[in-house]
Amino acid sequence: MDATSQWTVTIDIGEHDGHTRAVARLHARDTDSLVGTGFARLNPADRDVPEIGDEIAVARALADLSRRLLGVATDDVEQASGESAHLVL
Repeated sequence: MDATSQWTVTIDIGEHDGHTRAVARLHARDTDSLVGTGFARLNPADRDVPEIGDEIAVARALADLSRRLLGVATDDVEQASGESAHLVL
């Protein structure tokens, strides 16, 4: 039997004084959501293009979220198998 599930990621982006912060929240199954955070800052020598800061901060937030999700999966594999697991991206 094929099963389909849907997970949702919401991303909040905030900017203040040349600093951008992104928070990526994964909502999956009936568990608590996982959160990844990423930051970017404007180099004073660079032209201010807010979209670039958003892209960098979001990419870093998603990378952080990915590492956290892999950690949860590793814990789940170890609990299910009773053996040490070393999952990699």
